[in-house]
Amino acid sequence: MVIFCRIGAFKLETGPQPKDDTPSKTALIEAVNIRSMALVILTSIATIFFIDWAQSVLLPLVIAVLISYSLDPVVSLFDRIRIPRPLSAALILMAFVSALAAASFPLKQETMAMLDKIPVAIKEFQRKEARAPREEGIMEKAQTAAKEIEASAKPDGQKPMSADDGVTPVRVIEKPMDIQEYVVKSSPAALVLITQCFSVLLMVYFLLSVGSLYRRKVVKISGPSFARMRKAARILDDLHHQIRRFLFVMVISAVFVGVVTWLAFLALGVEQAALWGVVAGVASAIPYVGPILVFLVSGGAAFLQFGELQMAIIVASTSLIITSVQGNMLTPWLTSYMSSLNAVAIFISLLFWGWIWGPAGLIIATPLLMIIKSLCDHVVNLRAMGELLGK
Repeated sequence: MVIFCRIGAFKLETGPQPKDDTPSKTALIEAVNIRSMALVILTSIATIFFIDWAQSVLLPLVIAVLISYSLDPVVSLFDRIRIPRPLSAALILMAFVSALAAASFPLKQETMAMLDKIPVAIKEFQRKEARAPREEGIMEKAQTAAKEIEASAKPDGQKPMSADDGVTPVRVIEKPMDIQEYVVKSSPAALVLITQCFSVLLMVYFLLSVGSLYRRKVVKISGPSFARMRKAARILDDLHHQIRRFLFVMVISAVFVGVVTWLAFLALGVEQAALWGVVAGVASAIPYVGPILVFLVSGGAAFLQFGELQMAIIVASTSLIITSVQGNMLTPWLTSYMSSLNAVAIFISLLFWGWIWGPAGLIIATPLLMIIKSLCDHVVNLRAMGELLGK
């Protein structure tokens, strides 16, 4: 009986032990998850700081890669007629730079003409405002009330101080702009910009010259099994196809917006229509933000030129219609066979890369997001991220 009781007691003591072990395992798993999340957060913060710190190196590299992807189809055409790739890359790059230089001279003249007319238009607008009778606004009424309150708070008979009371009047004299000092201060930034442009051109040439060398190296490194090499080749081919098609769509859309905007503004009588076409074409590469900026700035320029609100609305609406056709009809039709991105992901990408790399980051934000989306779609552990970025 005593033995039975002891055995029962042993059973009662040992029975709940698995239940007692469960909370400890759960706590261990939670500790591991919290530790992993902390490592992920710290790694992300360190990566962001590194991207910001290495901007002068990473930004030219990314721009060079995107330009090389855009020009690679043209170089591939020369490969079919047995022209050496370094020679064809040099010819195409020289033609590309010559086209940019040839287009910059007339655009520079139009830009200077528009900048010269802005002060004249502002003065004319101020004259019209001075002639037109206007009612006292909220700010003017608030200032008048503040002056009356201040006057009522002073003792009786106190007068404002003047030069006769021994108070020396103070006159603020603005220092004229020193052109030499401005040039000296701006020369380091200009030197950095010229160096980065030269680095981009050299990098584009080298990338176009080597062709598919690095793709073959990546496939070779992914071995040793033939199945892994074939899978890596398939991933690289699809990624290469997606990026090239996306950049092709961006170029076609920019050309469409630029040419149509130039013709439409020319028909409406807007000055410097060619410059506005270039601005609208470049801004079309920035989703959502670019068309809105062109809409506002073109409307303001039309109001300064014509002095009529009706013409400003017509010009701004014309630019909005052109970008709407490009965004809702042309681009979806051209990207129908591509993996698409959702609007929230694009907007967050614009905020992030614009914060990190400024205006250049706004332009390359969408291509970088497209590259990330293509990589996530082919990596098993990152397919959840790819699903979040897609539509």
